[in-house]
Amino acid sequence: MRYFLYFMITSFFFIEGKSQQTKNHYVSVDKYVMTLGDLKDKNVASIADTLTQNFDTKENKARAIFCWIANNIALDPKLTRSNDDKNTDPVIVIQARKTSPIGFATLFQEMASIANIRCLIVNGYIKNSTENINNIEDEPNHSWNVVQLGTSPNEWYYVDAAKASGNLDNKKTVFTKSFNPEYFFSNKYIFNQDHYPQNKSWLLGEGPTSLKEFYSLPLIEKGAYQFDIVKINPSTGYITTKINIPFKFNYQINNNNAISTIEVVFGEGTKETKPERINFLTDGNEISFSYKFKKENTFPFKIIVNGSYFISYLIETSE
Repeated sequence: MRYFLYFMITSFFFIEGKSQQTKNHYVSVDKYVMTLGDLKDKNVASIADTLTQNFDTKENKARAIFCWIANNIALDPKLTRSNDDKNTDPVIVIQARKTSPIGFATLFQEMASIANIRCLIVNGYIKNSTENINNIEDEPNHSWNVVQLGTSPNEWYYVDAAKASGNLDNKKTVFTKSFNPEYFFSNKYIFNQDHYPQNKSWLLGEGPTSLKEFYSLPLIEKGAYQFDIVKINPSTGYITTKINIPFKFNYQINNNNAISTIEVVFGEGTKETKPERINFLTDGNEISFSYKFKKENTFPFKIIVNGSYFISYLIETSE
């Protein structure tokens, strides 16, 4: 294993999710951070102090650190592709301004420690495309953080600054900068559909019971975080169905007030089809729709909500 275990095993926590934050909860923190710029003339400790000095709570201090790292550090495709922990020392990361996921997590942990916030690194697994569904990786391929705000076991929260920084293409050769604030103190249910820890002690709340089960799940996209999804149906990532027979999709979300469009696309990357708008129904916190697949084949099937990729499956159709 190239990855080191940076976390301590204390106990198995079954932790309920933090009450949903309003979308503007951290606006003032993020605005302040953005006024600071890249802080290229400062070292790690000075950056951490500058980011946190105006905030009284550990939560806002952690958010300031998260926002700055995600906006000023890039994922290095080569280091990420090779699953390497080289050049992940915080001093090197600050100088290079790019690193692998373990570098993001290590830098976040270092700055949090300077701000007197207990923060640990978790190594584990994510799926990067529908090709990963049911294909288990041999070793951990991602890292994130858990942050403790209080003495209760309930007060541990997820942070993934690497994913928040932007997107790698499916081949992990091109990085596109795009800040996603939803990976801070994320909805624990959906985070656990998207991440699986190497050590299950750091599965905060309800989630898959094994690595095999995790890799059988659908591919979680950023829209699932934006709309605060809490129930997925179908819950398996590989679906077999018949052509010309309606297949139903149903999701329960906590943020459905602003949903105006649902679209679907087929394929990956440059082979992705043009989005097709779908009629959908809402019932309380549930959204649902049915789709008739018209051709025999096996293909990625992606659902887009309000222009954001929401969830993706691998579909096998037959007559």
